Amino acid sequence: MSVFSILVKLGLWQLDRAEYKQAWQTTLAERQAASALDYQSLLNLANNDPVTGYRLTVDTIAVSEQILLLDNQVHNGQVGYLAYQLVKVSESQPWLMVELGFVGANKDRRILPALTPMPNQPYELTGRVYQKQTNPLSEALYAETFSMNNHEVIRFQNLNLVALAEKVGHELAPAVLQPDVTPTMTLAKPWTPIPLSAQKHQGYALQWFTMAAVFLGLMLWIGFKTLKKSPHPITK
Repeated sequence: MSVFSILVKLGLWQLDRAEYKQAWQTTLAERQAASALDYQSLLNLANNDPVTGYRLTVDTIAVSEQILLLDNQVHNGQVGYLAYQLVKVSESQPWLMVELGFVGANKDRRILPALTPMPNQPYELTGRVYQKQTNPLSEALYAETFSMNNHEVIRFQNLNLVALAEKVGHELAPAVLQPDVTPTMTLAKPWTPIPLSAQKHQGYALQWFTMAAVFLGLMLWIGFKTLKKSPHPITK
């Protein structure tokens, strides 16, 4: 019956994840409905708590025309990159990473997407912030640097902000801003703060419980058939 026990435990684990995701969805909705934070409030919050879903309004200026490309992203079935640019809010604060949006990748990885960076001028940006979940298999940046159209492009594999800060030589805020509107750009902005929804986990739980029920029924049927075939003692 160890297999039955494992299947039931997997189903219970999925239900537990569904409960957690449901609570997280509620938290995200509350954060989206709240007033936007200022930059210092975001930095203070991020010291102790996850900040995904909070809204942020900042006055910024692009640090440079450098484009950052997060590799191996998928949007609507298309493989590509999430493009970013670094901005500063003040001279004394960490730089902020701003998502420009999703751009498709060429089949030839040597050909990078042609993007025009935000010009080096002041902008007021408003949007939501997020922190990528840690990849348990790899957190390494694996950065590659290219020169394209008179500006630098860095392609990297994991959104490791600590490692990226070392790469660019300046402290970065521990969250990324996805602005509602990006100046001079109209790229798609995927929003997937919860990779698997509560409903998905509930569906997986049902599958595990169904498998457990089928396995139990099969074992009972085999046991019944075995008992039926076994010789009965002759009574005098």
